[in-house]
Amino acid sequence: MYEHIVVFRFNQELSEDLEQDLLRQVKSFQERIPGIVSMSAGKNATHETENVHGFTMGLRITFESREALMAYGPHPVHQAFVRSLDGLLAQVVVADYEIV
Repeated sequence: MYEHIVVFRFNQELSEDLEQDLLRQVKSFQERIPGIVSMSAGKNATHETENVHGFTMGLRITFESREALMAYGPHPVHQAFVRSLDGLLAQVVVADYEIV
């Protein structure tokens, strides 16, 4: 299995409606994209404020295989989400690793 972790820093404060829409899109991935074993997403709630660096949203997806992870990037549902981020992102950090 492979873990996919993403944290988002936006270039503006998001309205509650927009934030909820983005989270709704992400949370629909498991039903709509093959190969996802589990996932979670949400607003950054850490109290370690010195380590936030402006990243306000996070996403974690566990894929059944490397092939499933590789198919996720170009999947139309994921690409629609990426397009919905146009003009909103200041920075994104991604980490993928094999679960051993």
